[in-house]
This record gives sequence, C-alpha cells and structure tokens, in this order.
Amino acid sequence: MKKIILITALFLTSAAFLNAASPLDQLKSLVGSWEGTAKWTGDRTGEYNLEAVYSLTGNGSAVVENLIAEGQTTMTSVYHMDGGSLRMTHFCGAGNQPRLIASSFKEGEKISFKLVDVTNLSSPDAPHVTAVDLNLQSPDTMSITFTFVSNSKTSVELIQLHRK
Repeated sequence: MKKIILITALFLTSAAFLNAASPLDQLKSLVGSWEGTAKWTGDRTGEYNLEAVYSLTGNGSAVVENLIAEGQTTMTSVYHMDGGSLRMTHFCGAGNQPRLIASSFKEGEKISFKLVDVTNLSSPDAPHVTAVDLNLQSPDTMSITFTFVSNSKTSVELIQLHRK
C-alpha cells in the first residue's frame, strides 16, 4: 500500500511539473500593447511616459519587447529559451547588447535576470544594463526594473505598465 501511495505521489508531482508554465509561456501572455511610466533613481534621474509593445517572433519561439518613449531611442529586448534556460538580449539605447539569463523564476510573479556578457561594449565603464527584474503583478499590470551601470555608478529604472 505504501508503495502505491509513493508511486502515485511521484506521478502527480511529475505531472504537475510537466504542466507548469515555462518562463517563456509567462512572457507570451504579455503580447499586446501596454502603457505607463518610467522613473530613474540613483546616478541618473528623471521620469517619463512610455508605451510597451510585446509580440511573438520565430514561430512563437521568442517574445519581442519594444519600449517606446517620445523623444528617446526605442529599446528592444528579445526573450527566448536556450535549452532549459530563459535568455534575454537587450538592444540598448546606449548602442550595446547586454545578454542576460534568468537567475530566478517564480511562476506568475517575478523573473530575475543577471548579466552574462555584453556585445559591442566600448569599455567596461561604458553605460550598460547589468540586471533586469520582471514583476508580473496581474494579467494587466506589471513592472520592469533595469539596473544600469555607467562609469561605475549605478542607476535603476523602474517601469510601471498596465495593459491598454
């Protein structure tokens, strides 16, 4: 009897794991248009309105995020799986491309990314993103936190978005 209970428990645990949404599936739920505000703190300061547009590309294998603010360069990030790891490449207004990997994932809540490397970085002190947190607060509300380093000084950009 104990063996049957143990086998049943293992089967149910495995089934729940296989049915759990992947981090990329969570991001696919963002597809559409969003609007909100961005606020810088730290070495860089300022506040502005912006729009975000999420779409799928690569036959649904990647999520494209475009952050659009009047008078500023559009920033694009692409989220995709690499085996079992969620990756992010951020095409920054600074002209470089930080590549990040999800370091933690809490389904339906938060995905944290840490820096792997940066392509087209002119020097180690050049401005670049070092970390990103996505907080999925509800199906229609989210925030994105970018940690940005320039000349060894840190700034944080908090973006609050709601679905249009």
